[in-house]
Amino acid sequence: MTTRIHDAGSEIAQRGTPLRPDQMAARMSRRGIWQVARWQLLAMRSWTWSLIIESIGQPLLYMVAMGVGLGTLISANGRTVDGVSYLVFVAPAIMVLTATMSAATEFSYPVMRGFRWDRLYQGPAATPVTPAQIALGHHLAVMVRFLGQAVVFWLIMIAFGAAPGPWSWLCVPITMLSASAFGALLQGYAAGLDSEGEEFNFVLRFVVMPLVLFSGTYFPLSSMPGYLQWIGWISPIWHGTELAREVSYGAGEPGWLIVVHLAVLAGLSAAGMVWACRNYTRKLTQ
Repeated sequence: MTTRIHDAGSEIAQRGTPLRPDQMAARMSRRGIWQVARWQLLAMRSWTWSLIIESIGQPLLYMVAMGVGLGTLISANGRTVDGVSYLVFVAPAIMVLTATMSAATEFSYPVMRGFRWDRLYQGPAATPVTPAQIALGHHLAVMVRFLGQAVVFWLIMIAFGAAPGPWSWLCVPITMLSASAFGALLQGYAAGLDSEGEEFNFVLRFVVMPLVLFSGTYFPLSSMPGYLQWIGWISPIWHGTELAREVSYGAGEPGWLIVVHLAVLAGLSAAGMVWACRNYTRKLTQ
């Protein structure tokens, strides 16, 4: 908040003509989403090194453990998965998975913190910034963070030879869309809670964990029994994984199914953000 006032004062000093209060309020309202996102990103600076270590260390560990370690055992028997080495098969899936799991963290307890524990949303809500802009600004800030995380992951995939396709860079926006699809729904759910967040334990154990295990991350979804495959069909992780594999090494996904994957992810993301905006508005205007 102090930063925004300082920026506005600097601009007024340069212009030489002070803005009327209604003009300053209108300007703040127009830029509300970005101002909230900027505030959230500035707050993240306090754990910059933790984010850097996580962004580099997590993909390295996954590549070595799942790709090189387990992948070597599979390749030693002359086997491939989906026509490629196991490392190439699993790398884009892990990229999507890690971002989605991070979204489960970023859009659960931090949202509850903003409403109940530290009441961080109360300050912006007292300005011309609307509750919907607060919700979207929080979401945007997390997506900016995930952009850097996804780029680092993709570069590590390149270094390991796990992204042979020329369009593998598209794994970055696909990963962000997958994280947004799950994160927006969780953000809307978290914003609607009136408790202390005990429900998140249920979500992590009985929603996130099944999605991790049954979304075709470590093995093709078709290899599972039919009565479990439906979990993958509704999972943002599976839809994002299939798209990431297609652009990473050309998994041979039919065009109509690519459209379905994109539609599901975009639809879930949009629905979640609408839900979040409504719950933020209800909570912050009570």
